[in-house]
Amino acid sequence: MLKTAWAVALLRVVLVMAFLLLLVMQVMSVPGGLAYEVEQSPEMAYLRWPLLVVLEIQLLCGQVVIVCTWKLLTMVKDDRIFSERAFAWVDAILWAIAVAWVLLLAVFLYVGFNADDPGAPLLLMLPLTGGAVLGLLMIVMRALLRQATELRSDMEQVI
Repeated sequence: MLKTAWAVALLRVVLVMAFLLLLVMQVMSVPGGLAYEVEQSPEMAYLRWPLLVVLEIQLLCGQVVIVCTWKLLTMVKDDRIFSERAFAWVDAILWAIAVAWVLLLAVFLYVGFNADDPGAPLLLMLPLTGGAVLGLLMIVMRALLRQATELRSDMEQVI
């Protein structure tokens, strides 16, 4: 249990740092970067607001995943992870990943149909594939959590 406590504590530190990084990007970096790009390429100014909305939602989805992971870590620490309440947090993670993936797919399709060269669409394929893998992995992990929860419930009834 000592190793789990260290892992949970270390993961919480990383989650706080990631959340703060996403928050800085959401408030300062993304809006500022897009404003700079509009100054440099005024012909692309029509993309500023749609891109800002998409990026802000993407960052928000990352924050949702972090908060849900924090809650699940609390359940692990309290030995309550094998309960029905855990599924709400896992489902929230799945929905956040799905929303972020669909938005990324929309950006990929827009860029793919409007690109002059294959570089940008190929570059977008990496996070698109990674997001699909992450979402599918979460579906498998949810199924494993379901099986473990049912087994624990059966064991508690026997005991």
